Amino acid sequence: MTSAAIYGCSGHRLTAEERAFYAEAKPWGFILFRRNVDSPEQVKALVSELRDSVGRDDAPVLIDQEGGRVQRLGPPHWPKYPPGAAYLKATNDPAAARELVRLGARLIAHDLRELGITVDCVPVLDVPVPGAHDIIGDRAYAQDPATVTQL
Repeated sequence: MTSAAIYGCSGHRLTAEERAFYAEAKPWGFILFRRNVDSPEQVKALVSELRDSVGRDDAPVLIDQEGGRVQRLGPPHWPKYPPGAAYLKATNDPAAARELVRLGARLIAHDLRELGITVDCVPVLDVPVPGAHDIIGDRAYAQDPATVTQL
């Protein structure tokens, strides 16, 4: 039975211990971090290894590929995408900003699909709150909930 868990791994390839653990634990899916990424061929092989370890081709593989400072896939193999806030800053026209957000998401989705990655962990509804930690900052599309909802 599949467990309600998402696991990461230690490097570019699965260790024998990780493979055995995943086969027994049967997690629902996996998440990749910067430590797991080297080249397109390597990431594809790792994604395949992860799914093989649980015997499911449909096991979700997640990654944080937002653009800006949170981007696990980057140069030289993948483009550097702008942070979420850059789309509205590029134009003051909400309709144009929505189209930029859509196009940016499509480009990132294409990159992920090529690698077999099925879920992008993006803070799509986050809004910076005055006085809160700056962890969200330019990762949010805008400063107010109404604009974020539109984008």
